[in-house]
Parts: sequence; structure tokens; C-alpha cells
Amino acid sequence: MKNIYEQRRENLKRLLKEKEIPALLVSHAANRYYLSGFELHDPQCNESSGWLVITADGEDKLFTDPRYFDAARGVWGEDNLHIYSANKFVLMGEVLKSAGVKSLGIEPKALHLFDYDNLKERFSLASTDNLVESLRIIKDEDEIRRMDASMALNHRLFEYIEQRLEPGMTEEQVSWDVERFFRENGAEELAFSTIVGVGPNAALPHAIPGSDKVLDNEMVLIDTGCRLEEYNSDQTRTFWVGDKPSDRFKETKELVLAAQQAAIDVIRPGLSCIEAYKAAYSVFEKAGVEHLFTHGLGHGVGLETHEAPSLSRAYPGELAAGMVVTVEPGLYDASWGGIRWEYQVLVTEDGCRVM
Repeated sequence: MKNIYEQRRENLKRLLKEKEIPALLVSHAANRYYLSGFELHDPQCNESSGWLVITADGEDKLFTDPRYFDAARGVWGEDNLHIYSANKFVLMGEVLKSAGVKSLGIEPKALHLFDYDNLKERFSLASTDNLVESLRIIKDEDEIRRMDASMALNHRLFEYIEQRLEPGMTEEQVSWDVERFFRENGAEELAFSTIVGVGPNAALPHAIPGSDKVLDNEMVLIDTGCRLEEYNSDQTRTFWVGDKPSDRFKETKELVLAAQQAAIDVIRPGLSCIEAYKAAYSVFEKAGVEHLFTHGLGHGVGLETHEAPSLSRAYPGELAAGMVVTVEPGLYDASWGGIRWEYQVLVTEDGCRVM
């Protein structure tokens, strides 16, 4: 019986045959992991842990360097595992040409120009458009189980951090409390750098935690997530620290929650991503505050924090059962602050489920 990675490679092979692509160079780290179980991350933005070559007909190859040999042979047969040292391009040329591979599809979003120039000296290259991502966009049962677990830990985090917030804490301290909780409770790492904004800083959708302190009776926006069993969670809450929330805070939060619920109520297979966005936008439009909603409604989540699809006014796709997306409307005013509230939902056969 084939394991999940072999099944995924078979699905990709069928896609390659349909599109008449003889072989695909997989240089995107999350795509590499999805197809092989090897190294979800690259060590630096200018380094690669390794490349996969998936063939439409034939054996697949994994190329990596000596640092990853033991890890690679734990998930990949040694007959098709190739270790490069001085020049990986020479090795790739020799190995692939001996296997009859003369042309490669490439992932243009995940290939440096330096690598492209070296590869084109040896192969005919053709750009591809999100081939592996088109498989990753629908989550299987095990992926959904992992994402539910990641989200459960994220929910616990927000229950914990709401009780920890108090006047005098800095944004940096809040951020550290978040990371420590995740680490101490089993997360492999943060899904992304935690966003914390107090008071007017909450108007910055991607606020970087600094030395600003929480004041009594003030808002605190926290957007965070963890990676658990390799899959990410992503949630936002905006809390009020103190016992006298302002009328504007209460009214704005009520609008944001209404917009979020309006979107959740309509999300289902076959709904366009644009219509999902419009469901939330129309709530703000009726209230005359749509100009304060400055970003899309949500995005896919999985091995990466930001994946397809995008719930926005421009994304052309439709929702399908098995997709996992965030629903995160927000209203922002630089002179005051901002409120965002974010859930992750699984698109089901007849609607969606908040994870």
C-alpha cells in the first residue's frame, strides 16, 4: 500500500501527463515536503534544503547536500537520492539526462535567477502555474485532523493570554508570552511572527510588537498562530484591557463580528471567493465604514500560513469542500486603533465549520 506521499506524487504525475510536462522541478519548500515528507523549511532565503524532480513517467529524484543525507534517506529510497557537494547543477545534469529527462517544468515563484540560469544551460525550462498548490488546496482527513489540533492549541492560547493581559505590559512582553505558551504546550514553532498592537497601533494590520505599554482601558490586537504536526493555525482577537470598554470599541467590535458571521453563513462549495468577501464587505458598507476595511477577508492555511485561495475582491476562484480558509474582517482608524476577529473555517459539503 502506498504511503500518503507516494499517493500525492501519483496525483501530480497524472497532472503532469494531462499538461504534457515530462518532469517538474519542485523547489518550493512546502511543496517538497507535501510530496516527500522531506524538510518543510529551507534554512535561509538564499539556501535550499534540496530539490525534488517528479517525472510524468519514470522514477522521481531527490537532490540534497550532505547535511541532510540521514534525514533524506529516512523518507526517500537511496537509489534515487543524490547528494551534491561542489556543484549540484553538474550532478543534476548527469543524473537526469541519464534518466532521459531533457526538459523541466519549474516553479517560478520559488526559483532564484541564479539557479534558473544554471539550469537552462542543461535543460529546456518551462514555467508552471501552481501545479502542486492545486493539489494542496484541498485538505485530506489527516491534514484536517492536524489543523484541528493546531487550532485547538490556538484557542487555548487566547483563553490564556486574555487572562494575562494587564496594564504595564509591553507589546514585546505579550508577544513573548504567546510564543512561550505555544512552545511549552507542544507547538513546533510559531506559524508567523506574532502581531501585537496596543491602542492606535492596533490600526496597523501587521503591527510589529514594540515597547509600547498596555494602558488601563485600552484595546490590544493579537494575531498569532502555531505550527503543530507541521500544520499552521492563524487567529486574531482584539481584547479590551479594563472594565470600561468605550462605546466605539463595543460598536466596532459588534460590526466586525457581524461581518464575520455574514461571511461564515454563506461560505459553501461553489461560492466564489469574491462573493465571500462581499458578504462581509456589505455589512461594513451598510454601516458606512467600508473605507476602514483595508484588506481581504481571508486566505487559505495549511503547510503555509498564507496559501490559496484568497477571499478578496480580485481572486477568481471558487470554494470547494476540503479547503481551509481564514475569515478575518477588520476595521482600522489610525487616529484610534483597530479591531480584527479571525477564525479558520473548513469548507464542508454543505457549508463550513469553524475549526
